[in-house]
Amino acid sequence: MRLTPPTKPIFYISVVFGVWALVIYFVSMIGVIEGSFHAAFWIAIVAWLAMTVGVAFKGI
Repeated sequence: MRLTPPTKPIFYISVVFGVWALVIYFVSMIGVIEGSFHAAFWIAIVAWLAMTVGVAFKGI
């Protein structure tokens, strides 16, 4: 399998989802939002999947 660099939009989408997951995680640690650890985890998974798809498939 030949890996290619992701396109800029896919990279930026992945970064936005990753930062969003971190913000939700830290906000829920402080106690502002209760019980958002699962949401932060799944948003981080979406960020990882977006980057993986962008690297594995050319032209996406």
